[in-house]
Amino acid sequence: MNILAGFADISLVQLLLVAGVALFASLIGGLAGYGTGALMPLVLVPLIGAEPVVPIIAISAVFTNISRFSAYFRYIDRRRALIVVAAAALTTALGAYGYTRLTNAGAALVIGTMLISSVPLRRLAKRREVRIGDSGLAASAVGYGVVVGGTSGSGVILLSLLMAAGLEGAAVIATDAVISVATSVIKISVFGLSGVVTAQVLAFALLIGIIAIPGAFLARAFVERMPLHIHTAILDVAVVTGGVVMISTALRQLL
Repeated sequence: MNILAGFADISLVQLLLVAGVALFASLIGGLAGYGTGALMPLVLVPLIGAEPVVPIIAISAVFTNISRFSAYFRYIDRRRALIVVAAAALTTALGAYGYTRLTNAGAALVIGTMLISSVPLRRLAKRREVRIGDSGLAASAVGYGVVVGGTSGSGVILLSLLMAAGLEGAAVIATDAVISVATSVIKISVFGLSGVVTAQVLAFALLIGIIAIPGAFLARAFVERMPLHIHTAILDVAVVTGGVVMISTALRQLL
């Protein structure tokens, strides 16, 4: 497989745009705990369509989350990470398989809907200060597996679950990174067996993953200096706007 062939018909300016967004998304992810899966579809979908986006994000997430894992290693809550991975493994695989059966328009609808709904879900969970124990975390992780397996930008759900389980600050980001690596590996395995990991998918995933590696370490350097609410608000606006655009495009294709 010629990975460089995956960049065919993509201009240098477009590649630089993807790389710039990847670095920015990695910075946001290192600060807020999510961002890459929510922001990258905004630039990828107009370039290559919605269908390859989730496989691309799954592969690149291994790079981004390993770097985040390394930056925040000492904060990881291993017990809760194990609970979520064990509970979500099977449903993540099922969600990923379901995604491979979607058309391009169907994929755009799923991703767009997930992006839009992620914002009120996060705000609702924070406002109500929801708290759950280990059994509640495991039960919730089963449903989370279906969502993370078949969509991009669902990291906010995992963050909400971990915070509801009692984790705070860097522990949330670190534990999220470990879980995300595990679910990404499961998704990649399903996508590989289904034949959706093409040269284009690998090319963009490697570009995003490699460019984003420094982001987590840069984020750690600024984590105590940048007000979290500022970039969280900016991200919310970007996510909702992108979700609306993607759904509108999908509906035009269907109608």
